[in-house]
Amino acid sequence: MIFLTVGTQFPFDRLVQAVDEFFDEYDLDDEIYAQIGSSAYRPRHFEAVPTLDKEAFDRRFREANAIIGHAGMGTIMLAFDCGKPLLAMPRRKKYGEVVNDHQVALADEFEALGHILVAHNASELSAKLTRLKSFAPQRRVASPEAVAERIRCFVKSIDRRK
Repeated sequence: MIFLTVGTQFPFDRLVQAVDEFFDEYDLDDEIYAQIGSSAYRPRHFEAVPTLDKEAFDRRFREANAIIGHAGMGTIMLAFDCGKPLLAMPRRKKYGEVVNDHQVALADEFEALGHILVAHNASELSAKLTRLKSFAPQRRVASPEAVAERIRCFVKSIDRRK
């Protein structure tokens, strides 16, 4: 089963519709179950609910073979923590999906490191969906020392400006 999640704050019709339309031309061996928020779009090819309680959401996430979602940090981190392959589509400001394009840079960076797959539009999503089943994400290794050093250097640079 592939679990499609758009988060709980805003609908993400562009992603839900792109995944649904993929099935107009292609078939995956996996069933899709989706949590789509208050979406105006109703998928034809898979079951979708507006919301799930935390227990049901966590169960679906754990049981899934792979995840499709927006490129929010919560979804990305949960995929890392659960060891799930993630295909993320960043929400975009130009479509009124977010107030800025922070998800674009975040998703592109994690894809460059081999942690996730990213699709910026429906045509990219089709190509990446066919790769999702065989995608093996690079394991992410936390490095708190490196983060602390970057923060120390940043604070030091601010102190020098005074």
